[in-house]
Amino acid sequence: MKNNSGNTQDVIKENQKMIIDMIRSFGEKEIKPNIMQWDENQIFPIELFKKLGALGLMGVLVPQEYGGSGFGYEEYVTVISEISKIDGSIGLSVAAHNSLCTGHILQFGNEEQKKRWLPKLATAKWIGAWGLTEPNTGSDAGNMKTIAIKDGNYWILNGTKNFITHGKTGDVAVVIARTGKSDDSHAMTAFVIERGTPGFGAGKKENKLGMRASETAEMLFDNCRVHESNVLGKVGEGFIQSLKVLDGGRISIAALGLGISKGALEAAISYSKERHQFNKPISSFQGVSFKLSEMATNIEAAELLTYRAAQLKNEGKEVNKESAMAKLFTSETAVSVANDAVQIFGGYGYVKDFPVEKYYRDAKLCTIGEGTSNIQKMVISRSILK
Repeated sequence: MKNNSGNTQDVIKENQKMIIDMIRSFGEKEIKPNIMQWDENQIFPIELFKKLGALGLMGVLVPQEYGGSGFGYEEYVTVISEISKIDGSIGLSVAAHNSLCTGHILQFGNEEQKKRWLPKLATAKWIGAWGLTEPNTGSDAGNMKTIAIKDGNYWILNGTKNFITHGKTGDVAVVIARTGKSDDSHAMTAFVIERGTPGFGAGKKENKLGMRASETAEMLFDNCRVHESNVLGKVGEGFIQSLKVLDGGRISIAALGLGISKGALEAAISYSKERHQFNKPISSFQGVSFKLSEMATNIEAAELLTYRAAQLKNEGKEVNKESAMAKLFTSETAVSVANDAVQIFGGYGYVKDFPVEKYYRDAKLCTIGEGTSNIQKMVISRSILK
């Protein structure tokens, strides 16, 4: 999949239509038949992501010169939301690969580093991971314990990262480690570390409530030697870089929540028309129709917030507040809509033969990953009160 020339909204809309048609066709054949098998067994379907890479969906934002599709954030939101309508866990892995690992290298790598890693990531020859979170430092990432000590032309890393998407299977990871004093935001550095590097291993794979086909695992570093050419940007800039990467990452999670919301709503509407009680479809009852109207209204608002943040990101403008607002509102909407969808299905919404129980389980991650809802409120409040 390649971008068209030009930057007009008409071109973007045409790209989005092409993306929607492609993902729906691909999803019917490659994703839908396998959803529950992957979910029940926590299978991370690597071969599926290779196929997504061949379609250009694993390097959406990467310029064509590095093997990517060369699209912008509005097309990217469309990619993540459309995949997540089908299966949120696949959407999550596509988002993490694109916006975190690949996005960090794209935004802060030098030319040699981009040529070295982006073509493999953009085509999904390699799957990417991104390591910031640690067992004792979730929202408090500034107090991370993973350290890197300089040794000649190398850095030696020791520590543990957890809750890492693709932490076990990822071929390459961007890892943030402390290279200075504790509690100093300018004392952390970003390293690119390839799987197979001595001292770089994987730990526990998490058994999760939802998003079960998206692998989440520990990354372990035991005297892991990394050459200085693998440092992204300058030494000490890693945490500051991460905050900027997360601005884009929050748009990813907003798109993820948007897709889950839309999928749950579509399922609820369809069921409400088919399910009859008292000789009428339940959609004819005001209690159900009003609930559906509220769900649809919140989704429309979430979509506007998400695409607004994407548009600003495309324009190179500051999106700290806007991405946090989109992530906060859309993730909470996903939970609310999925909950209401289960309620509309009634008892059938609680069993795995119907789709909404999975939307319900998957949605909750959106309020936690890449900054909890309270962290988003903190970001927003700092912006509006400064």
